[in-house]
Amino acid sequence: MDLKVYYSHKPFWRAEVLRVSLFIGEIVFEDVRITMEEFEEVILTGKLRKSITIPFHQLPVLEIDGEIIGQTAGIARYCGKLSNLYPKDDLLASKVDQIIDTATDITNLVSPTVREKDKNIKRKMREKLTNKLLPRWFTYLEKILEKNKHSNWFVDNKMSIADIAMWRLLGWFKSGILEGVPTDISESYPKLNNIHTEVHKHPKVQEWMLKTYGKEI
Repeated sequence: MDLKVYYSHKPFWRAEVLRVSLFIGEIVFEDVRITMEEFEEVILTGKLRKSITIPFHQLPVLEIDGEIIGQTAGIARYCGKLSNLYPKDDLLASKVDQIIDTATDITNLVSPTVREKDKNIKRKMREKLTNKLLPRWFTYLEKILEKNKHSNWFVDNKMSIADIAMWRLLGWFKSGILEGVPTDISESYPKLNNIHTEVHKHPKVQEWMLKTYGKEI
């Protein structure tokens, strides 16, 4: 099987959930990093490098034996199945799916604040994120973890793509790249914050970060 993951050089959760799960599962894949100019071309034309058709004009995508598949949740499940990081049980699988979809929901709250050019409007949007929107969603996630009394993970008693996705999503906030959003915003939610800690110290995750970025991220 010939696998290729297409995304930019950024260690964003949408791509890292694919890359890291495949790496943990020791599934061979090509990690194709594209430029911002190429990213913009995809958005405008639905084409990458003039010849590769990108469904929905967005990244990441996964190429499987020459066929391009889009949408983060779907391709994350595919990679998770290959790597044994996605449950076979339908109920457990649905619990993983809800976390992946929640990561998307949270990203969609943040994205308009990234695109906003007016500094005053951006500041107010980030204040709303910090004081209202993110605490609301982090509370939802914390309550899910509290119900799973016999595990530190979101689903069952093992790491899944849900935990990997949330690890990098929280890493986005911890990085300081989102000006106006405190880097410690997740620390008031101990079980959620522990997801970041537990995934971060996984030996294969450590190996991936050092191999790919030369440092922990």
